Amino acid sequence: MANARGVSVFVAHPPGFRPRRGLNWAFIGLLYTSFYMCRYNLPLASSEIRNEFGFTKAQIGSIITTALLAYACGLILNGLLADRLGGKRAMLIGAAGTIIMNVTFGVASFWGLLWLFVLIRGIDGYMQAFGAPGMVKINAAWFRHNERGGFAGIFGFMINLGRFGINNLGAALLAGFVFLGLIRIPPLHWRWLFWVPAGIALVIAVCMALIVKNTPEQAGFPPVNPHEETGGHVEVRVTDIFKVIARNPVVWIVACAYACTGAVRQGIDQWFPLFMREVHHVNFESAQFQILAASIPFVASVGSLISGFVSDKLFHGRRAPVAAFLYFLESAIILAAAQFHSVNAAIFFLILISLTANSTHSIL
Repeated sequence: MANARGVSVFVAHPPGFRPRRGLNWAFIGLLYTSFYMCRYNLPLASSEIRNEFGFTKAQIGSIITTALLAYACGLILNGLLADRLGGKRAMLIGAAGTIIMNVTFGVASFWGLLWLFVLIRGIDGYMQAFGAPGMVKINAAWFRHNERGGFAGIFGFMINLGRFGINNLGAALLAGFVFLGLIRIPPLHWRWLFWVPAGIALVIAVCMALIVKNTPEQAGFPPVNPHEETGGHVEVRVTDIFKVIARNPVVWIVACAYACTGAVRQGIDQWFPLFMREVHHVNFESAQFQILAASIPFVASVGSLISGFVSDKLFHGRRAPVAAFLYFLESAIILAAAQFHSVNAAIFFLILISLTANSTHSIL
């Protein structure tokens, strides 16, 4: 905040604000974590789906691609809708949608129709696109500008727990496990990989609906960024917004770079379980798979934190030099990975590729 002379001064948050913000932030993070669990369950189930219905890898790919395209288109539209709906309502709409679609995807296993799987997953991809815009809108109201970078890094680590969670939970559901050391749960049908995460998301969504507030004012605190509230509200047509975005060359450069990063990231995230199982014959309950499944989200989080720190501290907030270096490093690792074909080499290089791809993704 600035005083009358324009000098930046620090204003402490009122008593009780930080714990209330932490509570708000925690349930937003948990809900988005459950989004990830409902998003990355298909890769673990894809091998079982292929075996049951005889789908080819291309047909599995059509399910994945439809979801990703719907998610990408949804981010554009839902970002505008979140401004009108409010962040909390947007996230809850997305949660309701992904819960229903995951349950429906499991039910669709009784028919095994490819077009039905594609349709359901496409709708799910669009509904999940309500999550990120809603999350950003809420957190923007609760954090000052100089607080958002650090908390974004921690938040990125938190939501990657969703991938860690589904990688471990999904493998346990398919292989069987002992619940609380007392009850032996036998291997379950792959449809449970969609029903159980949906149940987790439902519980968290209810808690989020009861606890989270859109703004500090709704929780009885003064606004964190009052200067952002003084400009009034100006109605802008959606077509005008798209024209401004489309005419900005920087947007297109970043979008192309982001697409390249996404192709590598999604190639790893969506296909590594099927690759390890069918090419290297690694079972989900094996130590090798468990190490890989835990390492991919872990290095994604660590890489995001490190790349952000290097960009902020060594390059004074400039993202391009760090991203360019990471692209070259990532390309070299991918080329090197093609020269080795053992299972241990696959694990090693998949982890390195995930590290570099996610490090670039986070700073773009």
